[in-house]
Amino acid sequence: MEIPSRLVEQAVEQFASLPGIGKRTALRLVMHLLNEPKETSLQFAHSISNMREQIRFCAQCHNICEDELCGICVNPKRDAQTICVVENIRDLIAIENTQQYSGVYHILGGNISPMDGIGPQDLNISSLIDRAEKNEAKEIILALSTTMEGDTTNFYLFRKLEAYCTNISTIARGVAIGDEIEYTDEVTLGKSILNRTLYNSSLSN
Repeated sequence: MEIPSRLVEQAVEQFASLPGIGKRTALRLVMHLLNEPKETSLQFAHSISNMREQIRFCAQCHNICEDELCGICVNPKRDAQTICVVENIRDLIAIENTQQYSGVYHILGGNISPMDGIGPQDLNISSLIDRAEKNEAKEIILALSTTMEGDTTNFYLFRKLEAYCTNISTIARGVAIGDEIEYTDEVTLGKSILNRTLYNSSLSN
């Protein structure tokens, strides 16, 4: 694709580096910004710059936030003793969109995957164990994707947490085997949260 401006080409390359954005789509986005009023384009760039400079991660659950703790962790209306363990922030957003869950979260930052060189030490597991050791949880919900990596992580977490929390549950299998949480429709995901089962029961199935 021949682009007559080096500056436009650089912008296209940046947009094309985003997931799901090809060169043609990137060019269309760049040309849209170029045709917008200058203030609009600068505000777009400024908002991204602000996000990168000011965004933080919650000291308790690792959610994105602008303060030490996120809005969910400091919300007095949330059940702070029910902790839902998710793989990433996108999964948290997906569960929040169901409006079926009123507890708090813990974001692992991924799943255990030896094939990809990701072990327990690479995830936010030690901080979850710390929360369980401090008796912060009356229930821990393992809401990880129903993939091989998700199931491996579920089993690892269960073994690590069972000494501190007797009520460890997993989402119901309304979420099909192999599905990722963030792509599951809200109705199915909401029912899976509501109809969760004890994790040790799933081991005998």
